[in-house]
Amino acid sequence: MNRSNKGGQPPAESEEGRPLIKENTRQPNTYPTQSGTRVSQRLAGVRRAAKEGKETKFTALLHHLTVDLLRESFYALKRKAAPGVDGVTWQEYATGLEGRLVNLQSRVHRGAYRAKPSRRVFIPKPDGRQRPLGVAALEDKVVQQAVVTILNQIYEEDFRGFSYGFRPGRSPHQALDALTVALKRRKVSYVLDADIRGFFDHLDHGWMMKFVQHRVADPRILMRLIQKWLKAGVREGGQWSETRIGTPQGAVISPLLANIYLHYVFDLWVEVWRKKCAQGDVIVIRYADDNVLGFQHQTEADHFLEDFRERLGKFGLELHPDKTRRIEFGRYAEQRRKRRGEGKPETFDFLGFTHISGTTRKGYFTVKRQTSGQRMRAKLQQIKQQLRSRMHHPVAPTGEWLKSVVQGYFNYHAVPGNIDSLGVFRERVTWLWRGTLVRRSQKPRLPWTRMHILAARWIPHPRVLHPYPECRFAARYLR
Repeated sequence: MNRSNKGGQPPAESEEGRPLIKENTRQPNTYPTQSGTRVSQRLAGVRRAAKEGKETKFTALLHHLTVDLLRESFYALKRKAAPGVDGVTWQEYATGLEGRLVNLQSRVHRGAYRAKPSRRVFIPKPDGRQRPLGVAALEDKVVQQAVVTILNQIYEEDFRGFSYGFRPGRSPHQALDALTVALKRRKVSYVLDADIRGFFDHLDHGWMMKFVQHRVADPRILMRLIQKWLKAGVREGGQWSETRIGTPQGAVISPLLANIYLHYVFDLWVEVWRKKCAQGDVIVIRYADDNVLGFQHQTEADHFLEDFRERLGKFGLELHPDKTRRIEFGRYAEQRRKRRGEGKPETFDFLGFTHISGTTRKGYFTVKRQTSGQRMRAKLQQIKQQLRSRMHHPVAPTGEWLKSVVQGYFNYHAVPGNIDSLGVFRERVTWLWRGTLVRRSQKPRLPWTRMHILAARWIPHPRVLHPYPECRFAARYLR
């Protein structure tokens, strides 16, 4: 592995004296791929070199893209994912897999590999709008997954502890736990919920390549792969269109590129800003392009918001005016608002949960979390549409399907304090199912006693499936 120690990366700032970020900087002791398997000894060497030399540029990385890594990458993909423009499914590619992977590796190494455009599809968002996604061809997914595994060895040593989105060994619930613990432990009186407008659609290719070149100097990775993926374009309705900015949301490589981009645009900058401009406590949690910051002083929150807008503007980005707001939140928010004759403290949504300033039975401040109303309505609407398409299916298969859907919903949302909200969700699902069943006959008769029996048989009851934030946070970071 050849590498040089040329400059280019902004210096890493010390994190001493900031408990939230300091506690979040511990990295896993093993180096798994996203599929959960251990990486090769060679890749472990890349990670050691990245850790020892924070300004090291890696000039030879492509030789780590082996047939074995491509095989691991293939099995890490979702087997039921929709095919790209090539129309090849996971099952079809698995036929004669070894020969296909040998040929793919050969094409990548000799420069004959060509990235295919992404197939544009749209999925509904909770607010009713459509989210554009790019479905990559299967071979592109395999190569992208392999490159992600290689680059993760470098960037997992660089990424900051308060960055949680789409990283190995990290999950949305860890971000939620870190946020909840920080809001309860630190002197936070104001919360800034900052959403970057159309981040994946406005990511600048020029800046993206410059940021990657801080650490990666292998032209084969940069020009033959990453740049090809950025320029491959999208195909929609049989028409190809060029992508001069942005990266297709849904591509395997996109989350890593997004984290690299925001690492330089936001993470390193916010650390410097906090040390130079803040006198009070400041907490930071980032999950992909969704940011939540807490401030002790209102003036510092407003100052940061102005500086943040200016910072994003330098890189072709902007904050969403309707989704970015500063609210009064924290242990003293309710008292202050009561003295001013105002209502209860405002709430904010993060990763599917509404966060509420509250108190325990003993009167201590706590952060309550409930499933976002928008998220619940969107899921119920989706279930309603699916039930209509299954109207004339037998009861048992529909019950099995509902069981898996509701249990999957509970697996994410069943956090302490959210059981009442999940009970409402289960009740509404039962109503929707009954409404579908009574429409199957011209003489609709389905007594609620019978419906309750069906619901008890097929629809799970909610129960807490996640520990309290302090328990999981302490087990992960303070052991």
